[in-house]
Amino acid sequence: MEETIQVMNQNFTFPRTTIGWFGYSEQKCEPNTSSGNVPRASARCTGQYVTPKFDTPNVLQCDITLSNIQGNLSSTSDLLQLASSTQILTSNPETLTADNVTKAIDITNTLLERSSNISEAVAVAALTTVSQLLEASVPDSVAEVSGESLTESLENISLGSDNTSLVVQPNLAVQSVVLTSNDIVGVHFSAQTGLSSNFSADRIRLNTNASELVSDNGNTTDVQIFIRLSPGMRRRSSGISVGFALYQNDRFFRSRDFRAHLGSRRRVISGNVKGAGRMGADHVEMIFRPVNVPNTTLYNFACVFWNYNKSEWSTEGCSKVNVSSEALSCFCNHTTNFAVLMSYRVKYVYAEALDWITYLGCSVSVVGLIITIVFYVMTRKSGNSSPAVLMVSLCVSLLIFTLLFLLGIDNTNPQSHEPEDKDANVMPSSDMHVDPDHGPCTAVAVLLQYFLMATFVWNFLYACHMFLLLWNPLRRPPSYLPTITVVTGWGVPAVLVSITLGVTYRVDNPLNYRQEEFCWLAAVNREGQFDFAKPMFWGFLIPVALILIFNTVILCYFSYTTCRTDPELTSTTQSSNKKKLLSSFSLSVVLGLSWIIGYLMLIIPKKNMHFILNIVFCLCTTTQGLQIFILFVARTSKFRQMIFDLPIGRHVKGFTLWKHKARNKIDLYKELDAYSSSQSKLVVSEETVLDR
Repeated sequence: MEETIQVMNQNFTFPRTTIGWFGYSEQKCEPNTSSGNVPRASARCTGQYVTPKFDTPNVLQCDITLSNIQGNLSSTSDLLQLASSTQILTSNPETLTADNVTKAIDITNTLLERSSNISEAVAVAALTTVSQLLEASVPDSVAEVSGESLTESLENISLGSDNTSLVVQPNLAVQSVVLTSNDIVGVHFSAQTGLSSNFSADRIRLNTNASELVSDNGNTTDVQIFIRLSPGMRRRSSGISVGFALYQNDRFFRSRDFRAHLGSRRRVISGNVKGAGRMGADHVEMIFRPVNVPNTTLYNFACVFWNYNKSEWSTEGCSKVNVSSEALSCFCNHTTNFAVLMSYRVKYVYAEALDWITYLGCSVSVVGLIITIVFYVMTRKSGNSSPAVLMVSLCVSLLIFTLLFLLGIDNTNPQSHEPEDKDANVMPSSDMHVDPDHGPCTAVAVLLQYFLMATFVWNFLYACHMFLLLWNPLRRPPSYLPTITVVTGWGVPAVLVSITLGVTYRVDNPLNYRQEEFCWLAAVNREGQFDFAKPMFWGFLIPVALILIFNTVILCYFSYTTCRTDPELTSTTQSSNKKKLLSSFSLSVVLGLSWIIGYLMLIIPKKNMHFILNIVFCLCTTTQGLQIFILFVARTSKFRQMIFDLPIGRHVKGFTLWKHKARNKIDLYKELDAYSSSQSKLVVSEETVLDR
């Protein structure tokens, strides 16, 4: 419940506060003051075993700033007032600037360096400021220099008390103890944060005559440390000071060799023995509970200490004792600041095997594409090769892609769940573990991207060819056009794949290019959300979308042109409409427009509609090769004649596209499949639209 306290004829109301923590008044400084919107007062909640209450509040002068406090530290000013003012000014760490944090660290460090001359109240206010600065949302580089000096001052504070004392704030716990008897084996310190992830005095435990580390597999404690005194120290252990400092995160221990990419935090525990130096206690054991990071699993960890000489984490003198996913146990032969650097791997859900619909559709497409390729090669006319080259190249790229999809889309070499030498105490370079590339899956992803992009490029070239025929049917294409077409069809996809690989692929991080769940382009970030910076977007979806837009325009132009034909050239209106509809559908198949359904799935949120579109998309894309075979091969008289070896007479029906006096007619069989130089008029045959 809230409590109102009167100070100097002013009433200050404080919210409910955990025992040992500071509460800040609801009354704030006026916005027009130097400390606008900052709480006017702070008060510590005390009463561990009696009725809790707030101590006498410390009141802030609203015209004071951190710069003023920094300038007054060298004078004989009231240190408690300066310490409490610094504490109040940093009570909202999320609003602090980099300059505020730097000044607050400098002020706090100056106060703690005077540990022998400051009161307990000043020390508690300074430690509370440190706890608040651990939550500051400023670049980590701000705390690199001053923060290291601050941790050394905290070590001295933890060893400077003449009796047992404990200061616990949400992100910092400092424990001092003076041993009072001889023959003490060791000292054990443990902490549990609870659901709030904050430290609390009633969850801190200290045993000043422990003989070993209490192993609970991390079920009840988050951090434990046991310092075994050396045999020489045990005989004169009375009067020895032991100090502990526990940090919620490693903000003041900024590493250059270890980088945190997942936003994970690492608790740091400091254990020291006064007068013995860091080598005075040669047996230190620790247990850390692993920090859970969403959508990941713990891969490996290293037991490290902070080397002040190098300003970096080091594994020297430390080793792993027990490797477990519930508790990380460490041993070191010296005292100082300790931590475990953990590396995680993303918890991948590997793709299930392709369903029977996909297998069946792709299998019949493979058969259809092979027959189509053989048919066009056998029936290609040497003088008119452009249409055949387009169709054969399109079918070859689609055939290879389909085979690769069937045989190689599954990742047969997933990342290892455990390190090769999990007992080795090797410091990881990052908290995110990614196995180096082993080759096969990335190679499959590259080939899939290339041949699928090649398929769409050939779709595009086919659409260009159709447009040229419809735009000027009487003009013969230049002789060098097939060469340019082949270079474009196979070269443009190679350029696109090369750019994608060059920008995203690294041997030590292949997942920036491809996915781990299956062998295809990377599309989502670590949170499972679609990432526009991934190659799936700019290396596939964007170029394919542009091609599909162009192909759709060509299809509309083709449909519009055929609808303007002379109805006198058709036997009946019903049969003419069927022919025109079938012609447009056939062209949409060869232009790959069924992939538009895939884009619709990206923008339609309704689950039921998404499920229906998914089925339609699967059926259309997996059977595209079969559709091409039926529409462009099986329905032709040439194919029927080759199969049945029957002399089938050829009956040509034609219709005009433009009502000119000369009534130029286009024979789609002869013009779209081959140019006929023997005819003076170009005739479009309704039957042979499908041969194209």
